[in-house]
Amino acid sequence: MNGGFTVDAIDKTPKEIVGLLDQYVIGQDEAKKAIAIALRNRYRRMQLDPAMQEEISPKNMLMIGPTGVGKTEIARRLAKIVHAPFTKVEASKFTEVGYVGRDVESMVRDLVEVSVSMQKQDQFKNVRADATQAANKRLVKLLAPAKKKENKNNNDFANMMNMFTQMQNGQTPTAPNDQEEVTDEIRNERLSLTEQLNQGLLENHMVEIEMDDPQQANATDNNMLGQMGIDLNDTLGSIMPKKRIKRTVTVAEAREILVAEESEKLVNNADINHDAIKRAENTGIIFLDEIDKIAKGSSQNSGDVSREGVQRDILPIVEGTQVKTKYGTIDTDHILFIAAGAFAESKPSDLIAELQGRFPIRVELNDLSKADFVRILTEPNNALIKQYIALIGTDNVKVTFTMEAIERIAELAFELNHENQNIGARRLQTVLEKLLEDLLYEGPDMGTGDVTITESYVNDKIGDIVQNKDLSRYIL
Repeated sequence: MNGGFTVDAIDKTPKEIVGLLDQYVIGQDEAKKAIAIALRNRYRRMQLDPAMQEEISPKNMLMIGPTGVGKTEIARRLAKIVHAPFTKVEASKFTEVGYVGRDVESMVRDLVEVSVSMQKQDQFKNVRADATQAANKRLVKLLAPAKKKENKNNNDFANMMNMFTQMQNGQTPTAPNDQEEVTDEIRNERLSLTEQLNQGLLENHMVEIEMDDPQQANATDNNMLGQMGIDLNDTLGSIMPKKRIKRTVTVAEAREILVAEESEKLVNNADINHDAIKRAENTGIIFLDEIDKIAKGSSQNSGDVSREGVQRDILPIVEGTQVKTKYGTIDTDHILFIAAGAFAESKPSDLIAELQGRFPIRVELNDLSKADFVRILTEPNNALIKQYIALIGTDNVKVTFTMEAIERIAELAFELNHENQNIGARRLQTVLEKLLEDLLYEGPDMGTGDVTITESYVNDKIGDIVQNKDLSRYIL
């Protein structure tokens, strides 16, 4: 343990990490190996004494390669494998302070938001049993509502002051009209409903519940003050009650909503925020994509905003600084930064020297071959062929691809990448969508059926388009 978060999740050997990445990303063995080592070094660092930990900086990485070869997928899958806070940002969206655009510190605040959410979910698991018990009690009351007690005190001011007093004492405020009058009949009905709930007999029963308005929460989280690290939620929450909305949902769905509300009451948010900051500091990963777009050699028109200025804004974040967030101040010294770019119109040396020095590990990702395309179509857990078979299968149409057809699809995608712009594995999605267009359109009206995609079928559907160079640029 380190603080209130566990480091066991990143206790995987480099070989184990590469093995897990292999399930989703084909090829790019050098990049996988380098990133697995960098990740294992984070675990190694946290086994040392605190004084030594402070001296060891993260081995930030720069991945270089054309679009669609797996840069983003490697980083995204990596974060899931190690259950670490992860956020992806495009460097081209940052601008110098004073210009319209996102403040560079926002990427750190985004990371903290992810970390808080992860930490909260981990803590919710610890109180799940108690929260479920409390949620079921509320469900029973909703399914068998009692009469509201008549409020004899019509003094609204006195009622409001009474609610404020309850809040100051740490109690959940109860409006006078919320008090119930439970008769023996209601009591017996609730006992029966409790038994049915415990047996799982009411899961699909519909019930009306009152819950916090999620739109109000999003509006508060996304405001400008929140991006600047200022949180007015607590202050405003004590003055103005949260907006509540009513929904009619199944008992199963209502329970989850109520469990979340009850879990909030059982956990300590101050501890969660503190531990989330530590978690982000020690295990957080920020993926900085399109870094080549802010290199001096890029021909992209950036208006009045200096690309070098954007780099200098990013530099202190990567070097290590303190950033204020609404959950507390975070130190970026040990956050792992993974930058990526195609560098088609520039090169890494076009970045300012100071920023280059903060990415000591350089990995070049290779162009994908026809053989890689075949493997991408068939091998990963989320392989495209498997996705389309499942999608069309929902219309009771069974689709089968012959190996010759898959090889032909890979060959056509490879040719298109080399004759037009190289967009890597993304070309496969474009080709498959066009190939299966008629089937996706007609499938629901076919009723049932078996369709075999052969090499001849592929040639008939998209062969002519690929051969027509002008047409292929627009369609594929």
